[in-house]
Amino acid sequence: MSRTPAGPPVELVEVGPRDGLQNHPTHLGTADKVALVRRAVAAGTRRVEVTSFTNPAKVPRLADAEAVMGEVAGDAGLVSIGLVLNERGLDRALAAGVDEVNFVVVASDTFSLRNQGKPTEPAVAEVRRLLPRVHDAGRRASVTVAATFGCPFEGEVPFDRVLRIVDALGAANPDEVALADTIGVAVPSAVGAAFTAVRSATGADLRCHFHNTRNLGTANVLAAVAAGARAVDASIGGIGGCPFAPGATGNVATEDVVYALERSGYRTGVALDAAIDNARWLGDVLGADVPGLLSRAGGFPYPAVPDRKEAA
Repeated sequence: MSRTPAGPPVELVEVGPRDGLQNHPTHLGTADKVALVRRAVAAGTRRVEVTSFTNPAKVPRLADAEAVMGEVAGDAGLVSIGLVLNERGLDRALAAGVDEVNFVVVASDTFSLRNQGKPTEPAVAEVRRLLPRVHDAGRRASVTVAATFGCPFEGEVPFDRVLRIVDALGAANPDEVALADTIGVAVPSAVGAAFTAVRSATGADLRCHFHNTRNLGTANVLAAVAAGARAVDASIGGIGGCPFAPGATGNVATEDVVYALERSGYRTGVALDAAIDNARWLGDVLGADVPGLLSRAGGFPYPAVPDRKEAA
């Protein structure tokens, strides 16, 4: 039976061009990255994390950040997001014309040192100092708290530490706070509790970011949305992974998340058939099957199933 979503809207934030490609073994050229961004927008996604303004020596897959932004800046229907870790990155992002800046802080000191070269507390202080520049420039500012649910080096992250980070960030008035399961260790019960607590601790909008490392990514998305998250990071085809987190695998797949949310009664505004087509296209460009499942299984109700044959 077909279901028409009647519930609240949930915004899909496409992170494939950044988080999806930053650690992928295949190095896509600028033209393919631009095509990926535009295909996401054509499918109905409004906010796209186009690239990151990080040290190209450390993240060579995204060394063409300015070139990609130069092509898509001003595209109709696109709200471009650039990820930054420091002041140099912010300078580059604002100069490139991004619509939104996404800062990152890491909930554990060891991972923060690996990712940003400084412990968590100084990283939070830097975001508090830099974020007002984004608002002064008339842009939107979000902050992602990485490794919220676990660290590859320290293990469990005490949640009161995450709450202290969110509270400290509140002084800078971010427009949105995201909790990220960078290494894919979260379970739905912990996700629901975390988003419920953070919803009470901040007036900012809430977004979630999950990796499907242990096959719980989509379940965690549903738990986060039920607990108040109104935006979800997802990656076309489910590609992705952090170069500084051993064993981290792909993000939740955009097409899988759209299917799960829409069939659960939420409205995403993303066309499922187009999202599936984007995942298949990306697999062809990368020369390998993508991890997401709907590009193989198709949607439901039918059609949208590849090469379906009648049962014998």
